Amino acid sequence: MTTTLFCLPYAGAGAGVYRPWFRRESGVLRAVPVQVPGREEEFNAPFYRTMAEAAAGTAERIRAAAGKEPFVVFGHSFGAILAYEAVRHLVATGGPLPVRLVVSGSTSPRHRQAEPLDADDEVAAAQAAAIAGREIEVFADPTARALLLPAMRADVGLLADYAPAAHTPLPVPLTALRGDADHLAPAAEWRDWSAFTSGPFSAVEFPGGHMYLTDRWSEVWQTVEALV
Repeated sequence: MTTTLFCLPYAGAGAGVYRPWFRRESGVLRAVPVQVPGREEEFNAPFYRTMAEAAAGTAERIRAAAGKEPFVVFGHSFGAILAYEAVRHLVATGGPLPVRLVVSGSTSPRHRQAEPLDADDEVAAAQAAAIAGREIEVFADPTARALLLPAMRADVGLLADYAPAAHTPLPVPLTALRGDADHLAPAAEWRDWSAFTSGPFSAVEFPGGHMYLTDRWSEVWQTVEALV
């Protein structure tokens, strides 16, 4: 039976960033995007205002798309926290539950910190590059920057306001992924994800920084495939 991999994007991005996986469907795993309002085909939809709203909205999208197949929820960076909170919402509201939660490029919720992006676009673009650990080429174009920064401001704003509730470990196996040079996810605070599951926990590192994922699509896919 094929397992569905629901994919949640990182801050400012749409689910289309997972295109390299959409073409890799196998008999084991198939990637399905979970969109965040305010980008791509939902560009004109209002942004989520709180992480609780984002978690509930994301959980409902997963619930609506989940069939009888088993599924995994995957998120990178901002998407990791959103994935965790969405699965918490599914647990609290009767499921369905994933066979595994895979979080990438993030500390555990109790260690996650963020500062809002500046109102000035040039300053905000520099802040975004610092978060990514690399230049974001599209932000060199002022027009593109003005179009794309609002989504990133919205997502980073959710993280800046995020205060995780006292947690009960999820009854779901959890795997944490990380680039071994990720400045935003120090190893100890990343491994703290182990406290957020009552099921099996595993941790896998890849060469690279915070955005290692965009350089290692195949390796990460193979890692998730091996988990299901």
